[in-house]
Amino acid sequence: MTYLDFFELSQEPFSNAPVSRFYYNSTQHSQALTRLLHAVSYMKGLSVLVGDIGAGKTTLARRMLDSLPEEEYEAALLVIIHSGVTASWLLKRIALQLGVENPAHEKLALLSQLYQRLLQIYEQGRKAVVLIDEAQMLETRELMEEFRGLLNLEVPERKLISFVFFGLPEIEKNLKLDPPLAQRVAMRYRLEPFTAESTEAYVKHRLRLAGCPRMPFTADALQVLHRRSAGTPRVINTLCDNALFEAFLARTPEIRGPLLEQIADNLGLEVGPVQPQATALPPPPAFVPPPAAPTPRYQQPPPQAPSVRVAPAPVAPMVQSPDDEDVTQELRIVPQGVTVSGPGPAPAPPAPRPSAGPGVQVLKGPAPRPVNLEGSPASKSGVDLAEIDRYLEGLGKL
Repeated sequence: MTYLDFFELSQEPFSNAPVSRFYYNSTQHSQALTRLLHAVSYMKGLSVLVGDIGAGKTTLARRMLDSLPEEEYEAALLVIIHSGVTASWLLKRIALQLGVENPAHEKLALLSQLYQRLLQIYEQGRKAVVLIDEAQMLETRELMEEFRGLLNLEVPERKLISFVFFGLPEIEKNLKLDPPLAQRVAMRYRLEPFTAESTEAYVKHRLRLAGCPRMPFTADALQVLHRRSAGTPRVINTLCDNALFEAFLARTPEIRGPLLEQIADNLGLEVGPVQPQATALPPPPAFVPPPAAPTPRYQQPPPQAPSVRVAPAPVAPMVQSPDDEDVTQELRIVPQGVTVSGPGPAPAPPAPRPSAGPGVQVLKGPAPRPVNLEGSPASKSGVDLAEIDRYLEGLGKL
């Protein structure tokens, strides 16, 4: 007994070989095929279909080739299997696929043969279409220039040949090698991974075509299948085929999520979840301006320089008569540019006084009170010098 017998299947439902019978016409595959058929029907020139690895590009290319009726199209599918192809090899293969007998080795002669064959196809009321699978292998500027030259073969009403490139997104980089060719791309389409709903429909579609009487995958198994495959058809096929075989070995008619998790781990597949593609993005939040800075209730005055108050210096002894009273005075030193707090204006420092002669001590600091000896009037400086001289002379006579 095989797993086909165990699950009552007529053939392998999840083979990765491009079997036309198992083609799943998803929404995006249907849209892609419709656009490509429109482009070649009106001989638009060059069309490009891109998709990641395992997205179903080759299956779609074969489906398109089968969809072109022979009475209307001279169509061919050319698969590039090596990046080292040359321009001469490519021209010969295209000529052979379109029905040129005994292609010439010399390039100009070969182009003439190809042009004559395209005219014959046009006169028969048919259209020449060449599908190029794995087109990302065409990595040289020379190859891109050859395609541009072939697209220049035309009659007043239309072009004589159309090309459709199927391949990885690297095709875009190759087209930029020849900017005039990149401008001639009439239609582009990209195949995206399956959504969770498309993954479930794809699995059921294949099981039904293989004759399976019941659905062996549980709901949690389908969730794991979509998450671990990232919605890639080729990986879905690999996981499902292994799951059917492992369930057969365990004689388990039902396939659950843990089994698929184990198979995915053994195959080294990524664990991360896939974001659902059909979910609409939430609307962006409304713009809220930032709050304004609060206005202080009380305005603080600007900082001022601190007041400086110098402790009073000791008062020097004054020259005085026996009847004089003690005199003391407070001295304030005021630095330049500093305001002194307190009542009244700050006194200016006194100027130094000249010497008054022997026997008289002149003090620096605040001005002393005028000295009046024996009733003599005070001089401008506060001391009558003549009276002092006469007083000293009288002392000398005693």
